Amino acid sequence: MIVAGVMSGTSADGINVALIRIQGSQPRRLLYRSPNFTFLGCAEYPYPAKVRQAVLAAMNGQNARVADLARLSFLLGKLYADAVTKTRKQFRARIDLVGCHGQTLYHQGEAEAYFGRNLACTWQTGDGSVTAGLLGIPVVSDFRPADMIAGGKGAPLVPYLDYLLYRDKHIGRIVQNLGGIGNLTAIPPNATPGQMMAFDTGPGNMVIDALMERLFGRSYDRDGKIAASGMVLEWVIRELLQSPFFRRRPPKTAGREEFGREFTEKFLQLCKGGSKRDIVATATAFTAESIRHSLNKFVIGSRHRYKEYVVSGGGAKNGTLLAMLANRLKPIGLGIRLSDEFGIPSAAKEAVAFALMAYQTWNRQPSNVPSATGARRPAILGKISYV
Repeated sequence: MIVAGVMSGTSADGINVALIRIQGSQPRRLLYRSPNFTFLGCAEYPYPAKVRQAVLAAMNGQNARVADLARLSFLLGKLYADAVTKTRKQFRARIDLVGCHGQTLYHQGEAEAYFGRNLACTWQTGDGSVTAGLLGIPVVSDFRPADMIAGGKGAPLVPYLDYLLYRDKHIGRIVQNLGGIGNLTAIPPNATPGQMMAFDTGPGNMVIDALMERLFGRSYDRDGKIAASGMVLEWVIRELLQSPFFRRRPPKTAGREEFGREFTEKFLQLCKGGSKRDIVATATAFTAESIRHSLNKFVIGSRHRYKEYVVSGGGAKNGTLLAMLANRLKPIGLGIRLSDEFGIPSAAKEAVAFALMAYQTWNRQPSNVPSATGARRPAILGKISYV
C-alpha cells in the first residue's frame, strides 16, 4: 500500500507531502517493532501569499467571519488535493490512502470552563471530504480530537514515528522538531512506548519568522544569516523564560495562543533599544535557550542517559540556530544529528508520521503515545472520508 502524508504546520508557510510504501498486513507490529515501510519521496508547495495571509489571519483573528472560515476550509481541502496530485505525478505513484493533518487554527490542550463544562478543544481546518472527493482516494484527517477525548493534550503526535525511527537498544536519543513550535521526544535506550516522554518546548521558528516579516519584509531568516549578524539581548531571554509555560510540567502543548501575535508584540517591547538584527538574533537564541531550559528541567535529570540529539523540521536549515543549540547542548553531552541521516529528510518527517498514522487508522489500530500526550489509553486517531 502506498500512503501519502500531508502536513501544513504552525508556520503556515505551505504544504509538505511525503509518500511511503507499507508492506505486510499486520499494522499492530508497526507500533512495537521495526516499521516495515519504505520512504519513496517528498515535495513541498508554498502557500500563495494571499492564502498564507488568510490562514494567519484566521489563526489570530478575534473577529473572523464564519463565511471566510468555511471558504478557507474548502479551499485548503482543494490545495491539499492539488499537492497530492502533483506529488503523485512527480513520483509516478499509485496512492491508496492519504493522511492529512490539516491546518491548525486553534489548539487548547488544557481544559477551561465553557458554559458550565470544562473543555479542551482543537480545530484543524481543510475539509477531508473535499480532498478525498477530488482525489478519488480515502483520506484520514483530524487526528487530535480522539486523543483529547481519551484525556490527552492532542499533541505531540509525531512521537509515534519517533519511536519507530529512533529507538535503539543501547543509545538514548532526544528527537527535536523545529517547526513553528518546537517539540521533543525523549527515547531512553531499549525503550517501550510507555517509557517515552514528549512535549512542546516553546517556539521553534514561529517568533523568528514573525519578526523577519515585521522587520525585514521576509518570510524567514534564510540560513540564519540575519541572526548571525546581530547581538543577543540576554536580559530579554531571561525575562521570557519566567513565563508560566516554561514552568509547567509535561505533557504540555503550545501554539499561536502562547507564541503568536501578542507574544511577538511583547518580545519587541522587551527588545527596545536593540537593532533589528539584534532582535532576530535574540529570537533565535530564545528558541535555543528554551530547548536547553526544557531539557535541563524535565529530561536530563532523569535516570536515563541520552547521547544523541536528532533535529528535524524547517529550523534544521537555520545554521545559526543549530550552532546556538550545539553550544548549549555540549555541556550536557549531547551531539547533534539530522533526521536525514536516518533516511527521512528533515522537512518530510511530520508528513511521513501522518501517513503512518493514517495507515494505522485505516486498519483500526491506535497511533497516539499516551506517555507523550497524557492520554489515559491508546486511541485510534482521525476521521475517514471515503469516496
